[in-house]
Amino acid sequence: MGSGKAIPGHLSHATPVRLSRGIPGPLQSVPSYAGPMVDSVAPSDMSPSETTAAAASAAAELARRTGRDAHDVAVVLGSGWRPAADVLCGADGTGEAASGMTEFPMSELPGFLPPTAEGHGGTVRSLEISGLRVLVLLGRTHSYEGHPVWRTAHAVRTAAAAGVRQLVLTNAAGGLADGMRVGEPVLISDHLNMTGRTPLVGADFVNLVDAYSPNLRLLVQELRPGMREAVYAMMPGPQYETPAEIRMLRALGAGLVGMSTVYETIAARAEGVEVLGLSLVTNLAAGITGEALNHEEVLAAGAASATEVGSLLRTLLEKLGDTDRRAEVGQ
Repeated sequence: MGSGKAIPGHLSHATPVRLSRGIPGPLQSVPSYAGPMVDSVAPSDMSPSETTAAAASAAAELARRTGRDAHDVAVVLGSGWRPAADVLCGADGTGEAASGMTEFPMSELPGFLPPTAEGHGGTVRSLEISGLRVLVLLGRTHSYEGHPVWRTAHAVRTAAAAGVRQLVLTNAAGGLADGMRVGEPVLISDHLNMTGRTPLVGADFVNLVDAYSPNLRLLVQELRPGMREAVYAMMPGPQYETPAEIRMLRALGAGLVGMSTVYETIAARAEGVEVLGLSLVTNLAAGITGEALNHEEVLAAGAASATEVGSLLRTLLEKLGDTDRRAEVGQ
């Protein structure tokens, strides 16, 4: 993270899995999209009715491609999280395979673009876990890639249009708090939007008091007692933070820093979707330690932790499915 060293992602089976904070590697062309680029202050180039229509169109195509009229829960997996996705979906061969999984490129849905940041796979998976219809989005679009803000929230709005009422957002982040370690999963308790931008347009006064669901965080704490919680600060990127910026963020109460998640959370809460945020610490931010990052150790810790987090997410979804079934029978 703010160490000044990039941690690029790579999803090839022939190389180690790399977790990064979504920073592009070699210079790549940015895919074109309908509509003009926006400047640094314009929140969106689409009206609320247009973003709603775009999400509805993508949700309709999602239903056609998956054969599922609706989904219950969505999981957005950030940089380098394919091992977590495979464990979550039972595709790693170590656990029970999920029921009826369908997989296809994210870019085949209307309004979606192939992610240009390394480590973001751009894949959609639809499956069933404990009776829940689960939508897994492996990859995300970042505003620093040159896209308008509405595109960063399009996946979340599509999930909401598809019936999703609970959303799990993951990311790779830099750790700011004392005692944090590389490879540690941390629950997001709140956020700081340091970008000066939002996916909302107009008089849409969304209440963010409980942006990150206390109920879902409590459920995770029951599954993994003592799991740390922290405030996540979103910076615009793509550059890493300076030591001075890290000192500022710590003074403001942040314990994590990254370049994603916040726009998605705001859009989800605007749609009435319950949000759980989960960061995986991939490095300690600039100025936290005087030592240079050991790149190989970071990669190894990140890959191992992604698998562990995938198992946690699978257990969480099974718990949510059991809870829903008990509620249906009045238990």
